[in-house]
Amino acid sequence: MVTVGTRPEVVKMAPLVHEFKRHSDIFETILVSTSQHRQMLDQALEIFELVPDFDLDIMEPGQGLCSSTARALEGMGRLLEEINPDLLLVQGDTNTVLAGALAAHYHKIPVGHVEAGLRTADPYLPFPEEMNRRLASRLCTLHFAPTKRAKDNLIQEGIDPEHVFHTGNTVIDALYWVSQQYPARLPDVATTVMEEGRKFILATVHRRESLHSHIFGIMEAFKRIVNAFPDVDIIYPVHLNPLVQDAARSVLSGVKRIHLIPPVSYPEMVNLMASCHFVLTDSGGVQEEAPTFGKPVLVLRQITERPEAIEAGVSRLVGVDPENIFSEAAHLMESRKAYGKMARKTNPFGDGKASQRIRDHIAAFFS
Repeated sequence: MVTVGTRPEVVKMAPLVHEFKRHSDIFETILVSTSQHRQMLDQALEIFELVPDFDLDIMEPGQGLCSSTARALEGMGRLLEEINPDLLLVQGDTNTVLAGALAAHYHKIPVGHVEAGLRTADPYLPFPEEMNRRLASRLCTLHFAPTKRAKDNLIQEGIDPEHVFHTGNTVIDALYWVSQQYPARLPDVATTVMEEGRKFILATVHRRESLHSHIFGIMEAFKRIVNAFPDVDIIYPVHLNPLVQDAARSVLSGVKRIHLIPPVSYPEMVNLMASCHFVLTDSGGVQEEAPTFGKPVLVLRQITERPEAIEAGVSRLVGVDPENIFSEAAHLMESRKAYGKMARKTNPFGDGKASQRIRDHIAAFFS
């Protein structure tokens, strides 16, 4: 049984579901959506040509962490009791992951954790994802770590090394799949900007820990960037979270050369990353994806659980202070040398074969 609840989970689980279905003589695959997020999840399912076998439909307007986790736990518990799968697969760090792993534990069903072992030093950053990951690790049997550092993190925490596997990240598998299945497509605004001879910066901001204290300052930095550099635009697909929507409109609406657009499809997001000058983001997934295209990433967070890209020199942790965000972005705009050092096509997170490795480890576990 494979569970997904948000768009990033669909993106990272889709290659695995496709891999299992190619080996239907070995695996019977059941896809479950909790629908922790509805609209963006459904869009991603369509892109990857997936239809859930079960949809728990837990999302409610203005849902809180406790209520969404409780609904996911109850729904997964009922489903696991009914179907009793040999293995439950969860991905990442959402409430769906924690609820699924706990429900499976209550039913004595083994759990495999895809993208296991990412850690920061702060249980509240990212929030609530850091603790979701840590707690899930104690409930899982198989741990599929995207990097060697993630594998080492798990072993240092006392996880049985025999059940920890360095596989790479399935998001790279998804990038390759999308590039093969879909022709290059961009939102119209990006095409127009490039036809008019300007560059664009891709921006994404949605982290829960930034919503109340930092998001307005981050957006003020965006305004300052376009005001200082008339040859660059910022394209910002605005997350559907009402708090993000309100902040973006209040600070950035009407600002010349800042384009607030609705969330884009995954193929469009892939091509925005491939076509932009560089990326300003607090997204974990974008930190993993953009280096494939040789695009520098400035990470708008105080700490990241994905330090491998920073160590590789293709991303930089710039924090949430508006002055620092502006100065780091200006440095990339003004210095060809600084830009060139970061704009290298190297990705420490995977080679596009993670799904095959995970499939093989699962088959070996049951044999």
